[in-house]
Amino acid sequence: MVRVPLTDEERERGERLGQALRTARAGRSMVDVAAEAGISVETLRKIETGRIPTPAFFTVTAIADAVGLPLDELRATVASTPSPPLSQAS
Repeated sequence: MVRVPLTDEERERGERLGQALRTARAGRSMVDVAAEAGISVETLRKIETGRIPTPAFFTVTAIADAVGLPLDELRATVASTPSPPLSQAS
């Protein structure tokens, strides 16, 4: 399977995601957050630094839950343009 290269926008969105999660982690250690989220510290590090710009949804939700960041707030922080409400999305 050939993976399509990410666009600049997708890479930038991944960097915003990582920054938002790192900021929400605040003073907690990566080890504590990764353990609570059920992922490896290396995976958390890669997401926070933008090296994994498109992590799996369930990974993002696990990290957001671990740091107490509501998904709506995370979405608003990461989105470069507002998304339509779910009732209007196709």
